[in-house]
This record gives sequence, C-alpha cells and structure tokens, in this order.
Amino acid sequence: MLSWAILFLVVALVAAVLGFGGIAGTAVSIAKLIFFVAIALFLISAVMHAIRGRRT
Repeated sequence: MLSWAILFLVVALVAAVLGFGGIAGTAVSIAKLIFFVAIALFLISAVMHAIRGRRT
C-alpha cells in the first residue's frame, strides 16, 4: 500500500514540474490519504499480533 502512496507522490511531483497544479494537488492529497491509511492498518495489525501473541 505504501507503494501506491509513493506512486501518487511521484505523479504529483511530475505534474507540479509540468505546471499542472490541480492534478498535483489532487495527487498529493491521495498520496497522503493512502499513507495514513497504511499507517493505521499497520498499527492495527501490530496491536492484534501483540494481543494474539500473549494468549498462546
């Protein structure tokens, strides 16, 4: 999932260099959203792994 965030960040950088401000802003927003979703899923996964690891 982080690869998608990096992809959108690269798209945003290319669009910004070429002068497409609207596309660059949208791509940055999507990249941020995907990044924070990936971090949240990682934290949930880590907590669930810690809880399951203690029971066995």
